[in-house]
Amino acid sequence: MLFHVTMEVKLPTTMPAPEADKLKADEKILASRLQEQGTWRHLWRVAGQYANVSIFDVADNDELHALLMSLPLFPYMQIAVTPLCRHPSSIRADDR
Repeated sequence: MLFHVTMEVKLPTTMPAPEADKLKADEKILASRLQEQGTWRHLWRVAGQYANVSIFDVADNDELHALLMSLPLFPYMQIAVTPLCRHPSSIRADDR
C-alpha cells in the first residue's frame, strides 16, 4: 500500500545541540536504509520548514505505524497520513 505522509519536526528549543545532532544523524541513517529498501519511496523537504512530504510503500497500516514509531525523531513530529490508491486516469503503468 502507498501512503502520503507529511512530517513536521518540532524539537524543543531547550534540547542540547549534541542530543539534537545525534537524533538527526540516527534519523538520516534509518531514512537512507528505508529508501534503499524501497519502503520509503520518495522524500521531499518542504521549503522553508523543518518538514517533509514522503511516500511510503508498506504492506498495511500496522507496518506504517510501526515504521513511523521507529523513527528517532518520532516523539518530536507532527504527522499526517493519507492512504493512496491508483487513479484510473493515470497514464503511468508503474507508480514508482
